[in-house]
Amino acid sequence: MLKLIIGNKNYSSWSLRPWLALRMAGIPFEEELQPFVDHGSHDKFRAFSPTGRVPLLVDGDIQVWDSLAIVEHMAEAHPQLWPDDRAARAYARSVAAEMHSGFAELRNVCTMNCGLRVQLHRRSPALDRELARIAEIWSTGIERFGGPFLTGDRFTAADAFYAPVALRLQTYGLSLGTVPDAYAARLRALPPMVEWYEAGIAEIWREPDHEAEVLAAGTILTDLRRTA
Repeated sequence: MLKLIIGNKNYSSWSLRPWLALRMAGIPFEEELQPFVDHGSHDKFRAFSPTGRVPLLVDGDIQVWDSLAIVEHMAEAHPQLWPDDRAARAYARSVAAEMHSGFAELRNVCTMNCGLRVQLHRRSPALDRELARIAEIWSTGIERFGGPFLTGDRFTAADAFYAPVALRLQTYGLSLGTVPDAYAARLRALPPMVEWYEAGIAEIWREPDHEAEVLAAGTILTDLRRTA
């Protein structure tokens, strides 16, 4: 069976993307969670991952690292990971690649921490531009292809790549407008997303660097995470 090695569900946005894509496509796999360790996990993760990072897919004697590469590898045998329509597929691949390579300010300021609710100290112009672009991507996709997902009536890898944003919006109390906010809520309500979120807030691990990133960005209003 396929094995997907992931990091902490509370923190690991990159792990969520292929995990959710496979779950929503009905592709069975074994999950192996490797918690981050204090002040960097590279050396620990190098024992099983060429990059010292997660996620990592193990498909027999094949290893696939990087979330987008994992999705493309799996789509060879499971084309339902991308839309059937050629135009919709082009849009899905484009916006997934844009998320994969961009939105640095959002990643750096609004780091993923599912179990917290945070008031940002400030919103930079760069962050506002990136949030506006995400709102545009979501609204355009839903309007063009009819919704309720980015490229039509079926969840695809493009939706999986934006799923961590839906959790970040919740953590940091951010609104993108009526249509994007409804889409984010739709993603958060998906049964696998609920499962991921509940597992994330049940984790008792705390990694100091991830925690420090949140404190640098804002004030913690609520901590919903389980304590040891």
